[in-house]
Amino acid sequence: MCDGLRVAPVRVAALPWELSRGLLGQDQAEGALLLPSLHLVHTFGMRFPIDVAFCDRRLRVIGLAAVGRNRMTLPRVRSRAVVEAAAGAFVAWGLRRGSHLEIQAAAAN
Repeated sequence: MCDGLRVAPVRVAALPWELSRGLLGQDQAEGALLLPSLHLVHTFGMRFPIDVAFCDRRLRVIGLAAVGRNRMTLPRVRSRAVVEAAAGAFVAWGLRRGSHLEIQAAAAN
């Protein structure tokens, strides 16, 4: 959720290999990927450009970056989590600096 509105499914990277890999190896991003405990992102070897949101410990967006293929962001020292999505997704979702993100558990079937 972004500022109280449901905008996209989010997968949380919890395992060490998921944190180090991010969206690498995928042909496209569906929804978003939350990477806890990160303060920079690279796209070396990625197949598509991405949007990156740097978040504080309360998942408030403190910075945004559009990152092309084979690039690297500058570190954001206060960042405690990073959200990755396909380029252009954040504009479509209305995500901006200061937005508050909320991750909701998937409903059980």
